[in-house]
Amino acid sequence: MAIKKSKPYTPSRRFMTVIDYSKYITKEEPEKKLTIRLKKTAGRNNLGRITARHRGGGNKILYRIVDFKRDKFDVFGTIESIEYDPYRTAFISLVKYDDGEKSYIIAPEGIKVGDRIISYSLEKLDSGSIEPEIKIGNSLPLKYIPEGIPIHNIELFPGRGGQLVRSAGTQALILSKEGNYAFVQLPSGEVRKINLKCRATIGQVSNVDWENVVIGKAGRSRWMGIRPHVRGMAMNPVDHPQGGGEGRGKGRIPRGPTGVLSKGGKTRNPRKTSSKFIVKRRK
Repeated sequence: MAIKKSKPYTPSRRFMTVIDYSKYITKEEPEKKLTIRLKKTAGRNNLGRITARHRGGGNKILYRIVDFKRDKFDVFGTIESIEYDPYRTAFISLVKYDDGEKSYIIAPEGIKVGDRIISYSLEKLDSGSIEPEIKIGNSLPLKYIPEGIPIHNIELFPGRGGQLVRSAGTQALILSKEGNYAFVQLPSGEVRKINLKCRATIGQVSNVDWENVVIGKAGRSRWMGIRPHVRGMAMNPVDHPQGGGEGRGKGRIPRGPTGVLSKGGKTRNPRKTSSKFIVKRRK
C-alpha cells in the first residue's frame, strides 16, 4: 500500500499524507441495494444531551451494510470489487455468490478481484463431508483453523457475528486450543478464551498503511465529523477537574470531565462476567 505526499504549497500540506487509493480501490460507487443513510446524532442522546464529546458536522456519507456473520454457508462467492468505506478504516469487498446474491465483507490484505471465497458450516465440517481450505477470505469456526494463522472478524459468541479485529491492518493469532476454547492473542496483546464454535475469517485486515496517515490540518478532522478538543487544563474548575489554578497548573491526576481516570487508570469493572475469559490482560 502506498502513501501519497503532496508538495508543501501551504503549511498544512507539508506533513499531510493520504492513502493512494488508486493502487487498491477498483470501484468508486457503492452497490445501491447494500447502502442506507444513517441519521447523524452529533454525539447527542434522545434527550438532546451530549454523551460523546467533540462530534458534529462532517461530510454526508452512506452506510454500507457489511456481512459480519458470514452465514451464507457452503456457497462459493467471487470478489467483484474492492471499495472504500467511509464508516471504517478497512476496505470492503463486494462478493457475488454463485446463487446471485451479493454482500459486502471486510476486505483481507492481499485479496484480489476474481478470487473465490467460501464460508464453511460447522455441521458439514463436523460430519467430515467437506475438507476446509485455509485460504485468505474464507470463514470457518475456530475449531478448524490451525494455530499461528492470522485471523480477523472474530465472533465472541457463536452466531452473533464478528465483533473483534475489524480495524485496518489488525490480525489475531490462535495460540492453542484446550477443551471447548481457543486461546486467541488479540492485537492489543490480550490473550482471551473464545469458544471453538465461534467463527473467524482467515487473513489480516486490509489497509495496513492506515496507521501511517498524517491528518495534517484541523479542517480534515472536521470533514470526518470530529470537532475541536479543548484541554481540561485550559478550562475553569466548574468545567473540568483539571481546570483553574494560577499560571500553568499541571492539573493534578489526569482524568476526564466526569472524573474517570485517563492515562492508564483502570476503568474495567472487576466483577464483569467476561473477565473469566481473559487469560492475560493487555499491556
